[in-house]
Amino acid sequence: MKFGRLIALTLVAFGTVHLLKYHSPLVLPSALADSPPSANAPAALPASAPAKPSALEAPAFRCEGKRYCSQMGSRAEAEFYLAQCPGTRMDGDGDGIPCENDSRW
Repeated sequence: MKFGRLIALTLVAFGTVHLLKYHSPLVLPSALADSPPSANAPAALPASAPAKPSALEAPAFRCEGKRYCSQMGSRAEAEFYLAQCPGTRMDGDGDGIPCENDSRW
């Protein structure tokens, strides 16, 4: 019975460490938190500067195991799958253009 408690305690400890290590919120150092917001604010971009997509933005598609053109909802999705997902069957001639014979687009 004591061995079971030891295993349970070990699992709880491991889970707690994992939770704290990988799921804790970002905490700013006290020096940054105490300074006025204007000191930490990034410089404003000129109005004519084009907006750049952020690296943190979620992609429009994700690999979900689709392999064939008939499973794609758009040409953009087919291009994403061909470039990013392994095991697709959408480029028969190997030229990098997916679903060339698909009449939907």
